[in-house]
Amino acid sequence: MPHILDGKKIAQKLKDQLKIEIEGIKIKCNLVPGLAVIQVGNVAASSVYVKAKTKAAKEVGINVIDHHLEESINQNDLINLINQLNNNDDVNGILVQLPLPKSINEEVVLNSIEPKKDADGFHPLNVGKLSINQKNDESLMIPCTPYGCLLLLRELNINLAGKNAVVIGRSNIVGKPMAQLLLKESCTVTTVHSKTINIESICKKADILIAAIGKPEFVNKDWVKKGAIVIDVGINRIKINEEKSKLVGDVLFSEVENIVYAISPVPGGVGPMTIACLLRNTTIAFKNSNKI
Repeated sequence: MPHILDGKKIAQKLKDQLKIEIEGIKIKCNLVPGLAVIQVGNVAASSVYVKAKTKAAKEVGINVIDHHLEESINQNDLINLINQLNNNDDVNGILVQLPLPKSINEEVVLNSIEPKKDADGFHPLNVGKLSINQKNDESLMIPCTPYGCLLLLRELNINLAGKNAVVIGRSNIVGKPMAQLLLKESCTVTTVHSKTINIESICKKADILIAAIGKPEFVNKDWVKKGAIVIDVGINRIKINEEKSKLVGDVLFSEVENIVYAISPVPGGVGPMTIACLLRNTTIAFKNSNKI
């Protein structure tokens, strides 16, 4: 039987640790971390994600400052709000929920967040620090989803050094930082993407396969080596019929689970870890700013 990597359970363990840490700091310093959450418009999926993140933050003792803005807001006004939050000492982390309206340049907006308050870990300065820092520096603001994947791998208590790791996808949010984190673990890392030749055969050689391609159930048993570890980052909603739909990953779980050593499910795998790592980043930003 494969190890099913229970993201809910592992994320809860991290949240419990953060809660204890935050309670201790509050008793000692009478301070708690503050997270500003910005949502623009009323995209249903975004509302679900914001609700889950806000709930989790409050559970561990983080003060949440919500900013739900009209879809008609212009880019300059949004950046002005972010600048106000950058200068607010009660705000340690800033989260801008994506996607933003097409009239707004996401890159410009995300880059306007002060790097030390970048709760998502997307700012070029934080990504650069991740790339050049050779140690597992726990003070870094690391992109949440890749770091969540790494924590899932660590939960297996195996030596990752020397493992052949393949990352499917080269996005700035998941693929590239995931590769950097695996390099820090001394894995031999290959990144494949839509233009890769013989992609299936490359994936078939992986000891660790990270699927972040954004195509529902794209990776089947023919892509996966027997005994591999598979982390499924994808989250895709597919229709069952006219009335029902379900969430699936980028991996065809029903086929792959029978041949792997370990696999993360969708839902309940990487998703909860992403939220827990957002809380981690906010707490780290709080400790860094208060020299705790």
